[in-house]
Amino acid sequence: QVQLVESGGGLVQAGGSLRLSCAASGRTFSNYPMGWFRQAPGKERQFVAAISRSGDITYYADSVKGRFTISRDNAKNTVYLQMNSLKPEDTAVYYCAAGKFGYREYVTKMLGDYDYWGQGTQVTVSS
Repeated sequence: QVQLVESGGGLVQAGGSLRLSCAASGRTFSNYPMGWFRQAPGKERQFVAAISRSGDITYYADSVKGRFTISRDNAKNTVYLQMNSLKPEDTAVYYCAAGKFGYREYVTKMLGDYDYWGQGTQVTVSS
């Protein structure tokens, strides 16, 4: 079992920045690929970014590429999402997720490939 707790959300003006954190506890954090997803009101949860277990591989949705950066600190059991140049359309609840326990280096954007989810943190970008 892995428990995930997000933090760092809030209200920011368009063009601003936020840094989300996701603290993990439970089984060995470094054996899980991690991802960030978001869900706006009335919309399906969508992929934002993913990072492999070591951090060597990252993958982004086209809508955030060049603006968002995913990273992880395995010594601190934490994954981050640095969000720059925020737009009103980035407004959503952001969730971190842990993929399947293992030793393979990979990333995935498929929601069904993630086994554990945090409770989410609200990000609101005003115009």
